[in-house]
Parts: sequence; C-alpha cells; structure tokens
Amino acid sequence: MIAKKYVGLGKGTAVTSFVIGTLIFGIYFLTSNSDLLFVGYVFIILAGITNLLILIAILAKSKSDSTNRKKLLKTSGLMLINLPIMFLFIWFSLILIGNMRITFTNSTQNKLTDIKIVGCEAEYISELKPNESKTVWVEITGDCSIHLEYLENGETKKETVVWYVTSGMGQKMKHEIDGKNKIIFKKN
Repeated sequence: MIAKKYVGLGKGTAVTSFVIGTLIFGIYFLTSNSDLLFVGYVFIILAGITNLLILIAILAKSKSDSTNRKKLLKTSGLMLINLPIMFLFIWFSLILIGNMRITFTNSTQNKLTDIKIVGCEAEYISELKPNESKTVWVEITGDCSIHLEYLENGETKKETVVWYVTSGMGQKMKHEIDGKNKIIFKKN
C-alpha cells in the first residue's frame, strides 16, 4: 500500500510539473511577457527541488521494497523524462530572448517590394501586398536598432522599426509599414 502512494506521488508530481512548466513556456512564447521568465526560473528551482526529493524517496523505497521495485523504478523514469523537456524549454527560451519576432504589415495602399530589414541581423521580404502581413525573426547581435528600407511605386523609402535593442531583449511585436518612424514599441 505504501509503494502505491509513492508511485501516485511520483506520477502526480511529474505530470503536474510538466503541465505547469508547459503552460508557463507556452504563455511566454505567445506573449513575450518578460515577467514569465522570472516565474519560469522560480518554478524550475522549486519544481526541481520538489521532484528531486520525491525521486530520492522513491529510489530509496525501491531499494527496500523488492516486490514493488519495478513500479517504483518506472515512476522514477517518468519523473526523469521531465529533465530533457525542461532543458528543451530553457534552450528555446534563450532563442526567444535573443530574437525580435516582428510581424510586418503593409499599411499602405500600394504593394511594397524589396523590403530590407537592416540593423542587428539583416533579413529580407520580397514583397507585401496592401494589408498583407509577414512575421520575421531578427536575431539580436548586440546593441543595435532595426530599420526598414523598401520600394513603394519605385521610390525608396526608409523607416525605423525599433530605435534600440540589446542582447536578451527579444520579444514579439507588430510593425505597420507606413513610411513613418515610430518611437514606441508596439507589443502584442
């Protein structure tokens, strides 16, 4: 009976940790809310300590309970599956904070062509029809700004997208291409 409690506790902890961690990461991915990075770090520490203590208890119980050893070791394995998932979420979060995910929308009445995104990392959009949008990931390579240069009716136009970004400042944002410089960050 005691082994069943250990198995239930281990499985419940593993599933709960996975669900909460996935929710934190998913919401961060969709919103780029930097507060969630702090929440995620605190969660990793607390969940890590909790999972480790429960894992040690289950392994100790498996050593003394030969009848239920297989079930207890399977539960330990389930708990350990969360480790590579956690490292994957951390790795992808580092990619997210190192990139600006900008959705460009053509707010003009004309087709825009040869759209060059310059500053930080250079990117390119061949054309955007009126009201068409495209999302581009721009890697932040240090202290930099992001500008556009494009053709509208054969005329070269320039505008600033972001005046200043730096490493670790990645986020999701929208930018309407309209030929006007904008000083304000427009977050999703």
